[in-house]
Amino acid sequence: MPRKGKTCLCCPPNCTSSSSSTDRHRPDFAAAAIDRAIAMADSIVMKWSIESSAYARLTSLLYQNRREAKEFIKTVENLQKAMHFIIGNNSCSDQLARAHNLMRIAMERLQKEFYQILSMNRAHLDPESVSTRSSQMSTGSSTVDCDDDEEDAGRGEISEVEDASSLAMADLRLIAECMISSGYTRECSRIYSTIRKSIVDESLYRLGVEKLTSSEIHKMDWKLLELRINNWITAIRTAVKTLFNGERILCDHVFAISDSIRERCFAEISKAGAIILFEFPETVARNTKKSPEKLFRALDMYAAISNYLPEIESIFSFNSTLTVKSQVHKSFARLAEVILTALHDFESTILKESSKSPISGAGIHHLTINTMNSLSMLADYSNILSNILAAAPPPQLPKQSLPESFTAFLDGNTSPPAALSLKMAWLVLVLLCKLDTKSKLYKDVSLSYLFLANNLQYVVVKARASNLNRLLGDQWLTELEYKVKQFASNYERLGWSHVIESVPSDPTAVDSPEKVLEILIKFNGLFSQAYRKHSVCVVPDKNLRDDIKLSLARKTVPLYREFWNAHRRMIGRRRISLPMVRYTPDDVSNMLSELYFDSGGSLSFHIPSSPAVPSSFR
Repeated sequence: MPRKGKTCLCCPPNCTSSSSSTDRHRPDFAAAAIDRAIAMADSIVMKWSIESSAYARLTSLLYQNRREAKEFIKTVENLQKAMHFIIGNNSCSDQLARAHNLMRIAMERLQKEFYQILSMNRAHLDPESVSTRSSQMSTGSSTVDCDDDEEDAGRGEISEVEDASSLAMADLRLIAECMISSGYTRECSRIYSTIRKSIVDESLYRLGVEKLTSSEIHKMDWKLLELRINNWITAIRTAVKTLFNGERILCDHVFAISDSIRERCFAEISKAGAIILFEFPETVARNTKKSPEKLFRALDMYAAISNYLPEIESIFSFNSTLTVKSQVHKSFARLAEVILTALHDFESTILKESSKSPISGAGIHHLTINTMNSLSMLADYSNILSNILAAAPPPQLPKQSLPESFTAFLDGNTSPPAALSLKMAWLVLVLLCKLDTKSKLYKDVSLSYLFLANNLQYVVVKARASNLNRLLGDQWLTELEYKVKQFASNYERLGWSHVIESVPSDPTAVDSPEKVLEILIKFNGLFSQAYRKHSVCVVPDKNLRDDIKLSLARKTVPLYREFWNAHRRMIGRRRISLPMVRYTPDDVSNMLSELYFDSGGSLSFHIPSSPAVPSSFR
């Protein structure tokens, strides 16, 4: 029996349980309102039924007559309210059946409109347009709700592309809200997910993102794989900043009425493509052989993910997309592992360098060049390496065998920058130890010192000119520069002191012509021998070369010139008969200025346990 104060619209008035005048008139009023709602729905819904006419099938309601489109949506909302009233009051089944049929026809129309907007506005709904427009658009507004004149005034300063994007987004949202409120969530979300997923998949394909198996990557030539890595690094920016970000914004806007629906739709659209994108670094790291160049590609991929990690975390914040974030962190962890292993191999490669031939001219060893080039490049990744090293176990270094200048790195705090500085300083120290071993390949000790001076100078100059300067610190580099001067001084002492010392410091103390000639002959002979031996030596660094030559010239030429001038007359009379006296002071000066120029040569590539630190570096 009906509840008190209520009536069944299918029953006659005498079925009511109240005799009041208001209650007697209420059934007639409600029935009339429902009849009007159904009649109005019948008029406008049937006009736009896709089965009613070719015009309705081929024409878009929203773009043909926007005022009528608003009326259509409002009519569907009223029809839905009428259906709820009929069901709630156990009213006549024929009215409910009629309303259901009209709702079905209306939903077919709206499904068609929804599909057409998504299909025909691909350019206006591309992620870049959506991302740009979203910053100017309020998620609480809906363009369809405005009158045409208001729309024109409100969008006067917006570009045509942004205007079309905004209009399409608002229309999609209006239809989605109407369909979801009417119980057609599945149909609406299926259309949306199908079309937008195809756009995401196509966009990723155009960016060069495709699923590669472990076997395919393992068999791939490195040059081809490197091209794919570089392409991936380029693609991830567009994928995160534009593609997935735009899709999230669009999905959030269209399905603002329901958190669960927008979460489900976005996951269906983006999850598969995002996992393919973010699993690539892990697959590469797991299936490629170790090599120096791959270390830097791993760092580049790590940097790419790190740069966009906040955006990735925000875009894929739904529980249904946790697998995407999980894949990102798996790739992160795998790349970090590869980088740490590569750093260890880098050090081992330095220690294992086994060339036994001394470098011609006591020049710069290829190990020095390649190691310092690699370290200076690694220093450019200081932020990334700091984070990776901070999470790694601290190194166990033999503190008692380290040079005093190095212990400053060990005595500092354990912050990430300090950890990276320690690592870089340690690798430089490993190189210096190896260079000390290489210097012993020279039979002439003076050349050993020149070799050390040249190579240590390269280390300092390379460090000063790169981010290593900040990591290693000015104090340590200054101490290395002092070592360079010591090595150069030792070279000069062992290679040229016997020449310099052959001329007396006081030329007037020699008054015997025979003694003068003896000194001249001795000096010329020793200078000639030293010049021949050291003419093959090179000092590639201009500043170091100028310092060595200037020091030699200052100690040799003035002394020789003073002796020469003091005995000019005697020398002039006897020189023609003494071919052993060939060099005038000007000759000596000119010949010294021609020394140590590098003629150039080819270089190879190498990369970088606890080496014994040589005393010369302590």
